[in-house]
Amino acid sequence: MSQGTPQPSDDDMPPAETGAGDVPPPLGMRARLSPGEPGLMSPELAAALVSLGWLGLVGLFFWSLDHNGGDLTSGGLLSTIVALVGVFLPVVLIWVAAMAARSARTMRAEAERLQRTIETMRASWQSQQAQMRAATGASSDMRGGGGGGGTAARRHQPRPAAPPRTPAAPPPAPEQKAALPAARPAPASEAEPTLALGTPDDAMRPPVSVTDFLRALNFPEDRNDRAGFRALRRALDDHRTAKLIRAAQDALTLLSQDGIFMEDLTPDPVSPAAWRRFARGERGRSIAELGGIHDRSSLALTAGRMRQDAVFRDAAHHVLRQFDRIMADFEKTASDADLAALSETRTARAFMLLGRVTGVFD
Repeated sequence: MSQGTPQPSDDDMPPAETGAGDVPPPLGMRARLSPGEPGLMSPELAAALVSLGWLGLVGLFFWSLDHNGGDLTSGGLLSTIVALVGVFLPVVLIWVAAMAARSARTMRAEAERLQRTIETMRASWQSQQAQMRAATGASSDMRGGGGGGGTAARRHQPRPAAPPRTPAAPPPAPEQKAALPAARPAPASEAEPTLALGTPDDAMRPPVSVTDFLRALNFPEDRNDRAGFRALRRALDDHRTAKLIRAAQDALTLLSQDGIFMEDLTPDPVSPAAWRRFARGERGRSIAELGGIHDRSSLALTAGRMRQDAVFRDAAHHVLRQFDRIMADFEKTASDADLAALSETRTARAFMLLGRVTGVFD
């Protein structure tokens, strides 16, 4: 979409100069008018003139024949029929050609009117999108996933009458337990950079709590969500959760380019038992309730993007792999309430959508 000088809409164009008595033709008559050809003769008038000219020539022929003593009817009935066909068949063909020209002219006028209507609708749609982006400002940048907002505007299709679902804030954990169990020490060749005293860098950081982990997976609501940004920074400091956060951010940003936002989706409730079965390696119909997103538009757009866009396809598979790995650890420490709160995060909804499209739950 062009970001330069906005295109003028039909309302901004000055009205055409008309006389005092001119009245715009009704919409149904515009197909019969050809505004670009005001001097062109109508097909009916042209056919009438040609027919009269032909009949005049025929009359002149018969007059000259009678004047010279000839008689076309002397050959009997067959000669009379041939004479009549020779006289009137050209007239019939003239009017068939006139009707064909009339139909072609009408179709051309309809096509031009349809093209003007489409251009007007496109200009109006672009103007509405530009106004909405200006009104939403920076908050639309956060909807794609924590600062990586999409460039596409929010869709305006009417939605089914249902109470809006707002991503639930994770319930506070009284003991602020760690979201993931302690990582096993890595071999020396794969270990993180160490400090001067030989202590691994990750060991000096406090573990990411369940509350911060869930807030990070949901991403900040807007620029004023300080708790969300604080949780996001803490999750990014842990190399295990950082991989999932970055993968989810990339996927959410790409989805937002097609106007797909996780807060617009209303998945079916997921039982904690289904999350635990998934975390323990079960696949297929036993975890089918994880694919509880039924928004046909979002599913169709995502499936089409998966087939056509290799970058999107790689990002989708990457977030599915990272979510699978992190869930295997998170399930060990998460309570049923934690798993219920996980279902309401943007990252989990993206996983449900992408898993449904890729057939993870089939």
